[in-house]
Amino acid sequence: MPIRYETSDGIAKITIDKPPLNVFTPVMHKELYEALREFTADAEVRCGILTGAGSRAFSAGDDIKTPRPERTRLEVIERHLAPSHAYDSQEYPGWEHEFLTMARYKPIVAAVQGYCFGQGFIYLNHLSDFRYASTDAVFGMPEIAYGMGGAGGALSLGKMIPHTAAMELLLLGDKIDAATAERMFLINAVVELEKLMENAEAAANKIASHPPLGIRVEMESYQRGLDLNRADSMAMAGHMYRMARAVQTTTPPLAKKDAAE
Repeated sequence: MPIRYETSDGIAKITIDKPPLNVFTPVMHKELYEALREFTADAEVRCGILTGAGSRAFSAGDDIKTPRPERTRLEVIERHLAPSHAYDSQEYPGWEHEFLTMARYKPIVAAVQGYCFGQGFIYLNHLSDFRYASTDAVFGMPEIAYGMGGAGGALSLGKMIPHTAAMELLLLGDKIDAATAERMFLINAVVELEKLMENAEAAANKIASHPPLGIRVEMESYQRGLDLNRADSMAMAGHMYRMARAVQTTTPPLAKKDAAE
């Protein structure tokens, strides 16, 4: 299958595997959605790694050679408003919309090599929380040159990186190298290709070594806090923290007090 999902020692590895450039066909979006559902549901899996097969690309985006059926304007609108599962997964838009809105409170580390464009760029930013890139990695959103806008809104890219960096990527449509991506805070570090997976696995294993409840609380409170005001964010995080600490404490507070007396 073009999307490979493997687990080992609490780590899930999701590989985009459609050589030579790992471009997405419509059915691959569904496969990735199903892999993510399995990842989030498996209590034994604590962290994920997202990468592309080979050395040429993480993913160069959608496969523009995939045939699209002829549709009237009304059919296009009706399909746009319908849930993805109401239509054949061999067509755009498809299951990518389903998992771009699904909740994910487990961390994913990305390992990026070669080209990372378009839909590949969107998935990188939406589906990973910690990112390594090889020295030959190239990033970009070239769709604007063809009048295809909207990725910045779908990603809320301005919440991830500085406004000026987001505008540079979205409006110029230029390709940027790994060093520039690091400067823009798109990635955490640039490493040699032969060290790429080693670094990603080390980060994933370090995250997986922490108590899973703590990771779960940190992920959800962080994500929800982005859309809340300061007071509501503090309250929500405080409640989640106290509940997590309550179940992690083996000795009841009253017993501790009695012992002290």
